[in-house]
Amino acid sequence: MALESSSYAGKILRVNLTEGKCVSEPINSTWLRQFVGGKGLAARYLYDLVPKGVDPLSPQNVLILMTGPLTGTIASTMSRVAVVTKSPLSNTFLDSYAGGYFPAELKFAGFDGIIVLGKAPNDVYLWIKDGEPELKDANHLRGVDTHAATAQILAETDRSARVGAIGPGGENLVRYAGVAFDLYHFAGRGGAGAVMGSKNLKAICVRGTKGSNAVLINNEKSFQSLVREVIDKDIHKNPFVQWAVTTGTPGTMDASHQAGIMPTRNFQTGVFEKAHEIDSKAFKDKILVKHHSTCYSCAIGCRNETEVREGKHKGIKGEGPEYETLTNAGSNCGIGDLGAISAFSLRCGQLGIDTMSAGVVIAFAMELFERGILRREEVNDLDLRFGNEEAYLKMPNIIAYRKGIGDTLAEGIQRASAKIGRGSEKYTLHVKGLEYPGYDPRGSVAMGLAFATSDRGACHKRAWPVAVEAFGQLDPFTPKDKARLVVDGQILTTMEYSLVACEFMGVQLPTIARLLEAAIGFKGSTKDLEMIARRTWNLTRLFNVREGFKREDDSVPKRITEENLPDGKPKGHRLPNEDFQLMLDDYYRLWGWDKNGIPTRDTLRELDLSGL
Repeated sequence: MALESSSYAGKILRVNLTEGKCVSEPINSTWLRQFVGGKGLAARYLYDLVPKGVDPLSPQNVLILMTGPLTGTIASTMSRVAVVTKSPLSNTFLDSYAGGYFPAELKFAGFDGIIVLGKAPNDVYLWIKDGEPELKDANHLRGVDTHAATAQILAETDRSARVGAIGPGGENLVRYAGVAFDLYHFAGRGGAGAVMGSKNLKAICVRGTKGSNAVLINNEKSFQSLVREVIDKDIHKNPFVQWAVTTGTPGTMDASHQAGIMPTRNFQTGVFEKAHEIDSKAFKDKILVKHHSTCYSCAIGCRNETEVREGKHKGIKGEGPEYETLTNAGSNCGIGDLGAISAFSLRCGQLGIDTMSAGVVIAFAMELFERGILRREEVNDLDLRFGNEEAYLKMPNIIAYRKGIGDTLAEGIQRASAKIGRGSEKYTLHVKGLEYPGYDPRGSVAMGLAFATSDRGACHKRAWPVAVEAFGQLDPFTPKDKARLVVDGQILTTMEYSLVACEFMGVQLPTIARLLEAAIGFKGSTKDLEMIARRTWNLTRLFNVREGFKREDDSVPKRITEENLPDGKPKGHRLPNEDFQLMLDDYYRLWGWDKNGIPTRDTLRELDLSGL
């Protein structure tokens, strides 16, 4: 891969906030060949820069933003950025992603990525224009929400620029605070926003006036032809992609409820009596305005522009809510009103906190309140019952500003339970501290394995076997042969995240290889791409092993292993620990790890990771 004749910018911006210095440096070409970009390349930098045991909210932690080789090109679904750090929520490796125009603009501005070190003595934001970085005062933006901060920064810099900003949640170190890019594209999971807040970095603003002319292509003619082919075959004629355009992720509500795995009242059941009020039909009838594209050079246009058209929340506008918010912050909290969920989602975005984790910790607190474990005076004098919209809508502010019970819940469900005690641990839904996504593994056992083995804690974005189990034809209750589903999913998504590509991209590894050959001169096969993905997944595993994570941390919550689902298709089912351990053994074997989940020497040697 010759950088001078490819779509890479070839430069990384290293920002030392403690010293107030910004230095441009060549991208590490050896690591680039090993990891391609995005997740893999950022993980390699992180492994090198963050020593074992670093407090994620200390100046010693590092925040990395990384694009991919096809970012800023005409290739569809490639305008995404990987936000990588050590998670303050789970203490694991963390990668979180956002789309929009910011990723392409960063490439246009002359950089493949940004590495942020140290801590500024006062609030600042980073302003980059055409390769020239500057740290600007942001004291006047302290306490300002993501929407207002973005507007103010654009007024101070360039209205054509793109901004990634944190809100009060990040400033107050809520451990699941995220970063809002272009207002509604949210790198939400795991607490990257809290890491920015710990560094007194309010925002990053980028502008590249050359636009796509700043991005070179190895073989322009071949690349254009292949992009057109991908749009025609893999996007316009792909049923999954067309589902994303016509229905979007709210359509998953229908399948999830029918399968009986929709998180309801803190995962006490998978069936919600008000599901029809927040399903895809209700979404279209009550709040959907139109589908459109809000990512650079995207042929899909999956974003849902919404406006609440009736009820007491009439007039609430935004993008979404998506499936995970509709479940984790909807049915899981006993909320069956799209207006209320939309208001909750918008407020979380403005405050800069993850709707998924927020929904789960609130549902946890609701169950403790209903069981008498938390008293009214301990929850800010709120009637914190499931379904109480008034209390529910106050919680984002209470958490973001760490008021009363919000100070405890801002720490995430694992730390909150440890502080509350009184047997509350049995009601926590998380892996390694990251709150559960919107699928109940008692009706999709492979999904339980996917959550347990994700490198950033409970995550549905590393593998999605629920599609062929609960939503498909495979038996969703047997553990036999399920590890392969998870491993294959993790290999594919890891490659996507190293590009960095959208999950809706709809193309497979052979097409990716052809795109990379045309764009950067990549001379490799599908097996070479799989090797890159396997190398990356093993590297993040090594990071977590170095941090002290063991087999017992690849786990399933007690509610999932010990309690049967009471309703729906999976009624009477749970995920027994013995079944889970069988799947975990198979999973480790397929990855070439020992019985404790540590990559073997032979595996590391094969992947050229022996020196780590």
